Amino acid sequence: MLTAFATLIHRRARLVLVLSAVVLVVMGALGAGAFSRLKSGGFDAEGAESTRATRIVDDTFGGSPNLVLLVGARSGTVDSAATTATGTSLAASLAKERGVHEVTSYWQTRSAALKSKDGTAAEIVATIDDDDNTLVDHLVDTYARDTGAVTVRAGGAAVVNRTVNAHVKSDLGRAEAIAVPLTLLLLVLAFGGLVAATLPLAVGLVAVLGTFAELSLLGRVTDVAVYAINLTTALALALGVDYALLMVARYRELAAQGADPRTAVVTTVRTAGRTILFSAATVIAALAALLIFPLYFLRSFAYAGIGVVAVAALAALVLMPALLTVLGPRVEAGRLPWSRNRRGSEAPFWGRLAGGVMRRPLVALAPLALLLAMAGPLTHAVFGTPDEGVLPSSAPARQTSDALRTEFTGDQATTLQVVVQGAPAALPQRIGDLPHVVRVTDRPGTGTAAGTDLLTVSTDLSSHSTAAQHLVRDIRALPAPHGATFLVTGDAARLVDTNHAIGTRLPYAAGLVGLTTLLVLFLFTGSVAQPLRALILNSLGISASVGAMVWIFQDGHFSSLLGFTPRPMDTAMTVALFCIAFGLSMDYEVFLTSRIKELRDGGAGNTEAVTQGLARTGRIVSTAAGLLAVSFFAFGTASVSFLQMFGLGCGLAILLDALLIRGILVPAAMRVLGRHAWTAPRPLRRLHDRVGLTESEPAGDLAPTG
Repeated sequence: MLTAFATLIHRRARLVLVLSAVVLVVMGALGAGAFSRLKSGGFDAEGAESTRATRIVDDTFGGSPNLVLLVGARSGTVDSAATTATGTSLAASLAKERGVHEVTSYWQTRSAALKSKDGTAAEIVATIDDDDNTLVDHLVDTYARDTGAVTVRAGGAAVVNRTVNAHVKSDLGRAEAIAVPLTLLLLVLAFGGLVAATLPLAVGLVAVLGTFAELSLLGRVTDVAVYAINLTTALALALGVDYALLMVARYRELAAQGADPRTAVVTTVRTAGRTILFSAATVIAALAALLIFPLYFLRSFAYAGIGVVAVAALAALVLMPALLTVLGPRVEAGRLPWSRNRRGSEAPFWGRLAGGVMRRPLVALAPLALLLAMAGPLTHAVFGTPDEGVLPSSAPARQTSDALRTEFTGDQATTLQVVVQGAPAALPQRIGDLPHVVRVTDRPGTGTAAGTDLLTVSTDLSSHSTAAQHLVRDIRALPAPHGATFLVTGDAARLVDTNHAIGTRLPYAAGLVGLTTLLVLFLFTGSVAQPLRALILNSLGISASVGAMVWIFQDGHFSSLLGFTPRPMDTAMTVALFCIAFGLSMDYEVFLTSRIKELRDGGAGNTEAVTQGLARTGRIVSTAAGLLAVSFFAFGTASVSFLQMFGLGCGLAILLDALLIRGILVPAAMRVLGRHAWTAPRPLRRLHDRVGLTESEPAGDLAPTG
């Protein structure tokens, strides 16, 4: 099938390029609106108690306070005449703003909860539409400024979310400014020519625009998180490099053997194209597991990742053959002098390394011990959800949140909300008697909301602490008043529900990844041992990478260098990191296994197939891994800590996989497995003979040698 497809592309190459250009323009037009349709957040578990309670609070009580103006007296206390007059005026002006509701100030209520412990600062709190970024920007610009009597800083969830989104957008631009030119430079060095080096960028550009168009369309019908944009750009460039590098390397190899242009293109698509299809299938299988979780943040990563993989694979299979056909020998134009004598893609170093490992497989114990040690910090990992702590300490929104937490008793960030439908009876007193509860205030509903009360529970606990999560469970365990029901929400409650939602679905996601990986690799190899070996080694490498991220971002190593505040691992981002890194590791698994199987099917023995397979893919895998790692490591310059963690974690996982696992552990495992590496029980062998996906070599075509 691939042979007929490649022949058609070769015959209609110029038409394919024209149609591709038209599709590219359409995708660009659709993708231009992606940013405006995507949303912040997506970390709350759909259908959870906290999510249902939050919806009632929004619909019945106008939402929870999410804007705080922290007013500080320049001299004296907030009870002085000048500060009182200014604070009262600010609150009155804020109440008149469009989209601002439920304004409450210390000077209106004289509530001790709205006054700092030393009496030099007080709060004005309000509820606003935090989806309206223009409104948030307007309020911050208008009110967060110093006057003669007071200083005013803006904080609260709406300002923090807006600040995080602004930093993410800035971080994305910075990462691209670093990754794209550096990747182009490395591509020139890797390909040894200017023209060949631009081909992966073409595939990457198509993948970016295609996925932006997909996200824009999905944003019209469902919630999509803005953070998917970060994955799109990094993964599109990475897979564009991977797939184009594989195609160009195989084309060059065949051309160097004397194949005519048609044979070189057709055979490249039939061999390297088949590898790309299997690779895309395994990566998509890993990313599809993110669809299981009831958080649209994770589903958004699946939307973006699956779209990138599918479009990149399609571009590699359609656009690359057409470009190679039209360019022909000109693909070598701009060849660098030092690379003129390089023939094919074989790298003797990798072959010698594999041969040495297979002669002495015990040398693999050292990298195995290293990976296990790196995975060790996973045993004490603590998980949380994003808050102001992901911002740098220099961000004004972060500084305001820190002041609210340290200078006030029971600030808004640490409160819990309890929605009671029916008479609350003794519930407020029972909650107030629990440890760490500072006060409980009752706000009865009026009008159509009559019969629903909102209890605000102020605590002295950090919302991400274990004690705060225990408090949520203790409140939920209280008996409901007769004839009433109640629901608990707030940051700590959302964390409890998010961890529960992810934890209960994690086995299903892992099972999906494992089963699909086993199935695809079995259909690819006809072996039972190969899929199992791939699952074990790939999981080990990713566990080492995630463990290293725990050691850095939770335990705080290198925090001063990277400029972040140590905090619990972000639950959703850690799951995304694991699934994406696993998918990318399977990418290289298929690259290497396909060449080993090719050689073995050609009559080579186990040792020869492994050593030659690694010799012929080692340069491709290591080069692609290095280029891909650059794309992710560029996020190490981010100012939002969970982006740093994601980028550094993915980059490290890629390098560990390409260098230690492919270079050392795979040859060692193949040596230990011996002849059993390619065996399967007789019923499964018969099944593979009937439904397995194999590659046939039509007569007259140049049989590939690598």
